[in-house]
Amino acid sequence: MTALISLHNNTLGRLEMTSGWLTPTLARLVFAATLLVYYWNSATTKLGSGFFGFLFPSDGAYVQIFPKAMEAVSYDSSQLGIFHWAIAVAGTWAEFLLPALILIGLLSRFAALGMIGFVWVQTIVDVTGHGAALGSFFTAAPNVLDQRTLWTFVLLVIVINGAGPLSLDRILRIK
Repeated sequence: MTALISLHNNTLGRLEMTSGWLTPTLARLVFAATLLVYYWNSATTKLGSGFFGFLFPSDGAYVQIFPKAMEAVSYDSSQLGIFHWAIAVAGTWAEFLLPALILIGLLSRFAALGMIGFVWVQTIVDVTGHGAALGSFFTAAPNVLDQRTLWTFVLLVIVINGAGPLSLDRILRIK
C-alpha cells in the first residue's frame, strides 16, 4: 500500500507542479475548440450589409437579441430606437472581440469576465425571449443550465489564473 501511495504522490505531484501554466493554457484551448467558432458564427449573422455592416446590425441581430421587441414592431427593426441599436452593435462587437482576446491571450481575465457576463445575458434572452427551457442541476439529461455553467467554469479558470505562458498577456507582463 505504501508503494501505491508513493507512486500516486510522485506521479500526481509532478502533474500538480504544471497546473500553474497547464490549467489556463488548456482552458483557453478548450474555449477555442468549443466556443470560438460558435460565437464568431453567431456574430457574423448579426452584421449588416456592406462595409459598415458592423455599425448597422442586420434584422437578425435584433431578432436574436430583442425577440419580443421585434415581434411587437412586426419585425421592422427601423421602428426600434437608439438603445436597441447600441445594444445590438455592442453585442455583435463583443461576440467578435472577447473571444479573439481570449484566443490570443490579451487582456484575458477581462475578456473572460466579459464573456461570462455575455453567456448569462445570452441565457436570460434564450429563456425569456426565445422560450428555451433553462433546466436544473442534478438531473439525468443535460440542459441549458448545465451547458452554460460548464462554459462559465472554463472562463472562470482564465479569470482566476490568467491566460498562461503562451499569451500576449505574458509577453506584455499583464497580470
